[in-house]
Amino acid sequence: MRLKSYTLLLAGLTLLGACSNGENEFDATGNFEADEVIVSSEAAGKILRLSIEEGQTLKKGESIGYIDTLQLHLKKKQLQSSVKAVLARQPNVATQLATVQEQIETTKREKARFENLLKEDAATQKQVDDLNAQLTFLQKQYAALQSSLGTTTQSLRSETVPLSIQIEQIDDQIQKSIISNPIAGTVLTQYAEESEVTGPGKALYKIADLSSITLRAYISGDQLSAVKLGQKVKVLVDDLETESKSYEGEITWIADKAEFTPKTIQTKAERANLVYALKVKVKNDGYLKIGMYGDLIF
Repeated sequence: MRLKSYTLLLAGLTLLGACSNGENEFDATGNFEADEVIVSSEAAGKILRLSIEEGQTLKKGESIGYIDTLQLHLKKKQLQSSVKAVLARQPNVATQLATVQEQIETTKREKARFENLLKEDAATQKQVDDLNAQLTFLQKQYAALQSSLGTTTQSLRSETVPLSIQIEQIDDQIQKSIISNPIAGTVLTQYAEESEVTGPGKALYKIADLSSITLRAYISGDQLSAVKLGQKVKVLVDDLETESKSYEGEITWIADKAEFTPKTIQTKAERANLVYALKVKVKNDGYLKIGMYGDLIF
């Protein structure tokens, strides 16, 4: 009977020791997360193509689809026609000025001829003076006509400025109708399908770069002095084949304020404790997933 009691006591101590060792296997625990980007539509219309699937890897800047732009193209053609119609009303400045310029040149020649005749007493001073007055009038007429034609031309060109701006706006809308992937990563969730009608700000899909993933863990105030930015740490995750899988991580962020322990990873009693959050960047070999639990060893 005594031997049996001794055996049970020894087994209990061994179990207690095992539990105690298990609790000290890691310094902190948390969940893996990634910087997720929700890609939204920048244009309104029917989605004519959207070539993505959940789990698909996309490159940055890759064109994955487009939204119907027929109405935008038609509106652009209408504005271009309006610009041509306005410019067609521009006066032919060179032609209209050429007529007056020809009269000025003719008057100059006549003036020179009569000045020579005046020297030979074959013409009167009044004839020369009249030609001078006529030349002055024609030169003023030329300047006034040039100014008037320039004002008219500038006014008509000014009318085309708002139209040209509208064309640029439509070009921008057409460009935004092309769905371009903003970052390299993996499609996590698809919110829209081809042939659906979308609008500005409506989510199309969610993507994240999973080549490196972040473990958000929590430490107590007593542990805060044991960590620093850039510190290399050990990250453990559960593995079906082995007890745990190990990764090297780097601390990239430490909270400057304490918070209550999140409910998702601690017991009710421990949730009353104040902890500090930190982020550990881990290179992902494809095994790590968003939401997985991870343990941290300093």
